[in-house]
Amino acid sequence: MSGLRHAFKEWAVVCKALADGRQSIVLRKGGIAEKTAEFQVEHKRFWLYPTYVHQQGDGVSADALPLLEQAEAERPPIGVVRLTHFAEAAWGVYRLHNLPAALLLGGMHCLSAATVQARFEYRRPGLYVVPVRVYRALQAVDLAETAYCAGCRSWVELERELQTDGAAPVLSEEAFREMRDRLERLLQPTATA
Repeated sequence: MSGLRHAFKEWAVVCKALADGRQSIVLRKGGIAEKTAEFQVEHKRFWLYPTYVHQQGDGVSADALPLLEQAEAERPPIGVVRLTHFAEAAWGVYRLHNLPAALLLGGMHCLSAATVQARFEYRRPGLYVVPVRVYRALQAVDLAETAYCAGCRSWVELERELQTDGAAPVLSEEAFREMRDRLERLLQPTATA
């Protein structure tokens, strides 16, 4: 059996977009309570930990508003976190140093351009793009939300390891490869002679 004990906190609407296969990247700056001033991928495999703090309608693109409503409708009771999917950092991390590069990714995620810009400009300019392969767990797990897990941090360690056996990838190999090719075309354009 295999299991995971670490989780990555992100807006519930982003977790929903990842779970539905609508996006396969995460745009991060890092939480206020990060160990360092910069975001780091601390774990290659991790549970997606949906959060509802700071999430709002103007934070997502117009076409993602129904997804936001769905994420809110599926919200577990206060004090409970529901883990349904886990992800694997697929390959490397991109560090974007200019806002136009970050805005080029608009069709690959559910955040609004204003949110991308705010994340990019927070503290000092820059943004991390983490491509992820997402898997649907065999069954959802409800955990009590602890004080340790609260707050603005990206990574949390769960009280126990949760099993991942029987999980299925959200995207097919072909769809995931297409996403990877698109991302590389957008972020690493080939020079022409």
